[in-house]
Amino acid sequence: MEKAQRGTKLLLEAIGEDPERGALAETWQRRVPDVLKTLSEGQRTEEKPVLRTFEADNEELVIKTGIPIYSLCEHHLLPFHGVAHIAYKPDGEVVGLSKLSRYVRWKARQLTMQEELTHEIATGLQEELGASSVLVELSATHLCEAMRGIETPTETTTRSTAGEPSEQDRQQFRTAIQRHD
Repeated sequence: MEKAQRGTKLLLEAIGEDPERGALAETWQRRVPDVLKTLSEGQRTEEKPVLRTFEADNEELVIKTGIPIYSLCEHHLLPFHGVAHIAYKPDGEVVGLSKLSRYVRWKARQLTMQEELTHEIATGLQEELGASSVLVELSATHLCEAMRGIETPTETTTRSTAGEPSEQDRQQFRTAIQRHD
């Protein structure tokens, strides 16, 4: 907490602000350190949600679309946000559906690149669930592009697969994403 406070105070001074100015005092003392703690939860394993599984009678594809993501670009420390879509092929067990959203939120709360985040979600879920395959698609707008650089908001889509999904599973996932859009 003390390092976050000192760092925030120094950043405010670096841009010519007075950190002791009334409106900024709580910014460096409490608000920014609290935000950094929340937005870095994905770096702490003790914050990882428990992915309790339940026995399943079938091994049909499970698809969850439209999971909101909010993360931080490790190159610019600016947010990127969008949606994640997940499909997994259970191997005798399924996870509670809300846990998929919680897992994505936990993974996203770290400094990362979208490409790496997409891969980490796919491989992490496969490992956690013992799924035979996992497909992940993540579409996001990066504020480092929208607010600086080219100053144009665009959407970037990344995909990652863990395991060997069938062509039928891939098509079913694609159809579900199209229905969501």
